[in-house]
Amino acid sequence: MTENFEINEYLESTEKLPLFLVGDSLAVLKTFQANSVDCIITSPPYWGQREYSNEGIGLEEKPEYFISNLLDIIKELYRVLKPTGSFWLNLGDTYGNKSLQGIPWRVAIKMIDDQNWILRNSVIWNKHKGGLHSSADRLRNVHENFFHFVKKAKGYYYDANSIRTKPREATIKNGSVVSATGVTGIRYKRQIELSTSLSDIEKENALFQLNFVLERISKGEISDFRMIIRNQQRTTHSDSMKVSGRAKELVEKGFYFLMYNPNGTLPNDVWDIVPEDTQKREKHFAAFPEDLCRIPILATCPKDGVVLDPFCGTGTSNKVALHFDRKSIGIDLSLEYIELAQNRIGIYELV
Repeated sequence: MTENFEINEYLESTEKLPLFLVGDSLAVLKTFQANSVDCIITSPPYWGQREYSNEGIGLEEKPEYFISNLLDIIKELYRVLKPTGSFWLNLGDTYGNKSLQGIPWRVAIKMIDDQNWILRNSVIWNKHKGGLHSSADRLRNVHENFFHFVKKAKGYYYDANSIRTKPREATIKNGSVVSATGVTGIRYKRQIELSTSLSDIEKENALFQLNFVLERISKGEISDFRMIIRNQQRTTHSDSMKVSGRAKELVEKGFYFLMYNPNGTLPNDVWDIVPEDTQKREKHFAAFPEDLCRIPILATCPKDGVVLDPFCGTGTSNKVALHFDRKSIGIDLSLEYIELAQNRIGIYELV
């Protein structure tokens, strides 16, 4: 394997402008050092969806061939990604002979079973609107999969606080502490006092712990909470004490608390992002919105880290990386797309 000194020089520099490389992703990736990038975000060409002037992946005769070729590239991405890194893969599905091929999950399962990737999240990208739909015997398709993979189960970089929503604050009303969503503790105190499922000792302990939680809210240590009391609130966990620590608490203590982080809540795994073409482009209409890159970059790429997109197209992930002051590298088979990406970001010298 011959290393690419242009890549090594960029990785060692303080330059934040993206580095763009023209070429076949698999061949270019083989010139990277192992464990050299922090975050990979990409949306490969979907199988059988459109014609590409430079051929390349996505034009295979059968979906099995496409999956195999994509997995070869992903295997190389595993080598290039740091042990603390994350890989975000956006992949759409395709119909063949009236049957949805299940390509995203076929790829994901192969990655897990054959390449040792660990799947941390399967995000649903809800696009709100799909393409033209002429079929009268199935529903419209308006979502795509966005997978978050890592190389190890624990210890990978993840800055949760950078993507939390700003929480509402607790207040004091009529001398009582009121949580961010209006919980005062009065209802819980009443339920504890009237409970026929709690012993006197359990009631005393529950009231003590409830007052302690309300005190923490008044100090701003937490913004909100919920209290689950035996035979009072509906639980969503398993009843098995072997499976659920909360079930064990409910049996042994008669109650438990759900605490809300004072820094806010994390996003859920359904993202409502409209794939608008904000660039008013005449070409390359594979709509990969900038908002789709925001959470992956903020949460899983350190501020001194490097983002890689092996199918960068017109450079959306690179543009967002630069916006958040991260280095990035983009690879694409099409010189035309790379030039569009460079012009979009303000880079005019091709590497």
